[in-house]
Amino acid sequence: MPTRALVFDFDGTLADTESAVLQSWQEVFRAHGTELPLDAWYAVIGTQHTTPAMFALLAEHAPGIDPEALRPKSKARVFELLETLGPREGVETYLEAAKDHGLKLAVASSSSGAWVNPHLERLGIARYFDAVLTGDRHKAKPDPDLYLAALEALKTNAKETIAFEDTPHGVTAAKAAGLTCVAVPNAITESLDFGQADVVLPSFAAKPLEALLGD
Repeated sequence: MPTRALVFDFDGTLADTESAVLQSWQEVFRAHGTELPLDAWYAVIGTQHTTPAMFALLAEHAPGIDPEALRPKSKARVFELLETLGPREGVETYLEAAKDHGLKLAVASSSSGAWVNPHLERLGIARYFDAVLTGDRHKAKPDPDLYLAALEALKTNAKETIAFEDTPHGVTAAKAAGLTCVAVPNAITESLDFGQADVVLPSFAAKPLEALLGD
């Protein structure tokens, strides 16, 4: 069955925002005299639980902290780190090729719309997408709800749709919804297990979309 639609995760897939978020959390932990265990980060990456999990872990190492007092500073630091960030290498080429082939496009992200939509605009890629599904309106990954909602929004079915993800949690969600899933890990997630993915690419530049569709 020919491919009619592509659905992309946002954080870490379309843009490497995860590196900035991780750096911000590492700085917060170090400011409180401790290191962020990467195993704890990997356990929640790609889900909606990152912030509460990080604050809970920090509280174990630095009792008496006030998460609400730290939140604005931490958020401001992330945006500072993201100021010069562009789409991941090869992303815009994929999006252009998808439109040339008449494919429908969506974003399925566990993050909120208030986070995802402004970044899509800032990156200059919002115009490519027919739908943007986010974690403030749907159950976060690894639940398949975001992908099921994307299929409904695009009026396509799972067998006609390819998902692109950068985390095992995301791959789990896509596969649970019945989609073919291409994992495109980034520098933060490349060491994780992507055994569930149908294809693993080191970057979008590693294989043209036309070649992927022909496989």
